[in-house]
Amino acid sequence: VQLVESGGGLVQPGGSLRLSCATSGFIFNMSAIIWARQAPGKGLEWVSDIYSDGNIYYADSMKGRFTGSRDNAKNTAYLQMNNLKPEDTAIYYCGLAGYDDWGHGTQVTVSS
Repeated sequence: VQLVESGGGLVQPGGSLRLSCATSGFIFNMSAIIWARQAPGKGLEWVSDIYSDGNIYYADSMKGRFTGSRDNAKNTAYLQMNNLKPEDTAIYYCGLAGYDDWGHGTQVTVSS
């Protein structure tokens, strides 16, 4: 199982980023993908679940700003993040739901 995040970077408050989670080694179109993040000095925080049936769930603080999606043909999940705030600064990880499989993360820094 492999999950590789990309798309992080430095963005100003109010800006946007689109994270990608490229996967291999499992049946992507039958699997749920989790997005989580870890801010400096804090624990892992759940961000979103993207289910194989198309249902997507978000943590309350991300609703309306973050949008999850998936492309089964590319075995890739995405997290579109809009109206970013300094408190969104964290390492963002994608994982395979139900298993302890995670990528190495991608850094998102929101700062002016």
